[in-house]
Amino acid sequence: MSHTTTVFAEPGKQEILITREFDAPRELVFKVCMDPKLIPEWWGPRYLSTEVDKMDVKPGGQWRFINRDAEGNAYAFHGVYHEICAPERVIDTFEFEGLPETGHVTLETMKLEELPGGRTRMTVQSVLQSVADRDATLQSGMESGINDTYNRLEELLEKLKKTQ
Repeated sequence: MSHTTTVFAEPGKQEILITREFDAPRELVFKVCMDPKLIPEWWGPRYLSTEVDKMDVKPGGQWRFINRDAEGNAYAFHGVYHEICAPERVIDTFEFEGLPETGHVTLETMKLEELPGGRTRMTVQSVLQSVADRDATLQSGMESGINDTYNRLEELLEKLKKTQ
């Protein structure tokens, strides 16, 4: 796996841009990102397990995933799908339930761009409610978690490509 996940945050702005290229067709990347049976195989860092509590993939549909560590501690995330434009774009909200204060909702737009050679560029724009929220997210270790998550996604895509 030689692909690098790029995490970019412009000073003073409340957004984070995440970019990664995958050696897989856009339709397959989209399918893996939207299939509740496949989410546990790649979503979240490798040292956590993932359970899909709910995933209603339609505008207005809700999702909720729970990560668990080896000691059984749970870390839940949830959101609402606002737009599903298969296989090129998904707009949803993202909220970590573990924050002491509520209301730290992020608006995320995932775009999948077809590249030559059956490759796909994924770009995720996360817009947080403030620069302080953005900075806290960056300082939370999210970059290493995203790298691990996208490495796992790439491994799953490679596995699925062999079975097609």
